[in-house]
Amino acid sequence: MAVTDPAPVALPAPHDGAAREASACDSAVHEGILRRQSARESAARTYARSLPIVPVRARGLTIEGADGRRYLDCLSGAGTLALGHNHPVVLEAIRTVLDSGAPLHVLDLATPVKDAFTTELFATLPAGLADRARIQFCGPAGTDAVEAALKLVRTATGRSGLLAFTGAYHGMTAGALEASGGAHDVRVTRLPYPQDYRCPFGIGGPRGAELAARWTESLLDDTKSGVPRPAGMILEPVQGEGGVIPAPDPWLRRMRALTRNRSIPLIADEVQTGVGRTGAFWAVDHSGVVPDVMVLSKAVGGSLPLAVVVYHEDLDVWSPGAHAGTFRGNQLAMAAGAATLAFVRENRLDQRAAELGARILGQLDEAATEFACVGDVRGRGLMIGIEIVDPAGEPTGPAASGADDPAGDPLLGASSAAPLPAAPDLAAAVRDACLDRGLIVELGGRHSSVVRLLPPLTLTDEQAAAVVDRLTDALAAVSRTAAHR
Repeated sequence: MAVTDPAPVALPAPHDGAAREASACDSAVHEGILRRQSARESAARTYARSLPIVPVRARGLTIEGADGRRYLDCLSGAGTLALGHNHPVVLEAIRTVLDSGAPLHVLDLATPVKDAFTTELFATLPAGLADRARIQFCGPAGTDAVEAALKLVRTATGRSGLLAFTGAYHGMTAGALEASGGAHDVRVTRLPYPQDYRCPFGIGGPRGAELAARWTESLLDDTKSGVPRPAGMILEPVQGEGGVIPAPDPWLRRMRALTRNRSIPLIADEVQTGVGRTGAFWAVDHSGVVPDVMVLSKAVGGSLPLAVVVYHEDLDVWSPGAHAGTFRGNQLAMAAGAATLAFVRENRLDQRAAELGARILGQLDEAATEFACVGDVRGRGLMIGIEIVDPAGEPTGPAASGADDPAGDPLLGASSAAPLPAAPDLAAAVRDACLDRGLIVELGGRHSSVVRLLPPLTLTDEQAAAVVDRLTDALAAVSRTAAHR
């Protein structure tokens, strides 16, 4: 089966005066909808603030707005749309259920649609988990699956504490927020997540990851650390909202070994990294790690709301009703999810993401040398981030004090270059410049200073080139403006 991104559905093009009249009408509709949204929706709305568009049609990578403008969508529903918008196999799966007369709401009853979904999902799970796994269908958002995972390990171990990492994002409900990087007054012990550009130890690379692992081991084994043995450790194999930071594979294996040796369940949050996104079907596959629990949502629903937690059968000590939800039996989402999982698996889109992502990263890394406002380019597969910095700012972090010494700090080893300060205003300008050029991206990272790309796995070579061209053009425009300040 050929892997292509279907062409966008086009509107008939009126001519001359009719074209101008239609354009004015489209703009009025567009502005009216945005105005009513601003007046009616809450102050908590997010994407709508930075992306003032009104989508009316979409196919593959392309979105068409009510004003007639077309955009290349590299947000993809925050990573939900593995196959892009309205992929034919997804639409056919949904139509099949609708035409069959099957019930659309069944709570947690068994159905042929659910059976097909779980069969396809289990076929993709890491070896060592699939043959002894259990699945809990949760409320339709990933944050509820996180809540279920935390509740599960606390019930199974009889312990309450959790280990989580700086920069983490696990959702917006109470328990998920506790384990996320911006939490306060919580029952969670925060551990250093290894990274190169802003390494907490100021050195980056394997040595920085080694120090992060040693800190974790010391905290768990020191009887005076103040941290009793926890119920579980939760981590993202690639931090998404934290700024697109891939965990080093050796460090992940180290976390797996130290949790296993101490009987601490390891929870992998694959809500955004799963279903081929990082260049492997699941991001933990890169390292060969088999977690005790996997939290899955976004792409597993094939663009529709679906969230599950999959875990080792030894943890299955819940009583009936210990975790529930009215909308955990979404038949359309299960059908769309099964079709998406099968399409990604059969067409090896994870491998495609690895190859195309490496090419895009290389192109962006090369282009970034021209722009002083780009501090770092990083990612894995088609999960890519560009950190925007203030080129006129003073270097920050532990490495700054030893920046003039090639040897760095003798206690730490060779020093990585000190990073420049994050520049959220410049990052927002890059995002806006991309939108002006018909490219949809969003921001993440500690200070919303990382421009993020999450294109569909069906991205073609031609589309990838267009994305890189528009993004580099936006970077060039913002760099020129910044240089004249």
